[in-house]
Amino acid sequence: MDLKKHLKIIDEIGDEHIGTSSDTPLKLDAFKLSDIEKINSIKKDVKNILETLGMDLTDDSLKGTPNRVAKMFVNEVFGGLNPANKPKASTFKNKYKYGEMLVEKNITLYSTCEHHLLPIVGKAHIAYVSNGTVVGLSKMNRIVDYFAKRPQVQERLTIQIVKELQGILKTEDVACIIDAKHLCVNSRGIRDIDSSTVTSEFGGKFKDTETRREFLDYIKFDTQF
Repeated sequence: MDLKKHLKIIDEIGDEHIGTSSDTPLKLDAFKLSDIEKINSIKKDVKNILETLGMDLTDDSLKGTPNRVAKMFVNEVFGGLNPANKPKASTFKNKYKYGEMLVEKNITLYSTCEHHLLPIVGKAHIAYVSNGTVVGLSKMNRIVDYFAKRPQVQERLTIQIVKELQGILKTEDVACIIDAKHLCVNSRGIRDIDSSTVTSEFGGKFKDTETRREFLDYIKFDTQF
């Protein structure tokens, strides 16, 4: 395939938000470099970008920016790329025999659009029905945070959260809805500051209309403390 055709396909995938897989696309040697080596490499690239744009990196305000950005990329906003950062999600026997739906809603979500590397900010709502095991409430928040901390598309993020919890809980009865604003839409391009994107993934019992409606009704509750 010639370069022009290859670039055209990449552009089309980006513009149309077509997901190539539910797995994050990683190179086979993605973890060949240590975090320190990645930071040192990215630092040079950020410096080159800023200088190419005409910025004076000898200025006191800017001279530390390449290092700050590189550390932020590796340790923070893209920290979810590293399997070593995956949260340990211990499960427990459902000794209290709770057999109804459990919903964790309004989980704050910060991610990064992989098409323009701009922020995605929103809320995730998760539900599951136990088949004998439960997971700590905070672990659901941590799972959302882990998969959000990587270059993402919202559709993939929603699926990854559900798949992870299905594996942990050993049940298909897991659902996730995400409602988020994409700054690639809100702050550039069309610059529509009011629009948000809603995605959902329903597994097992949540494919049933009544169960799904119950989940949606829980999300609508106005919880005030």
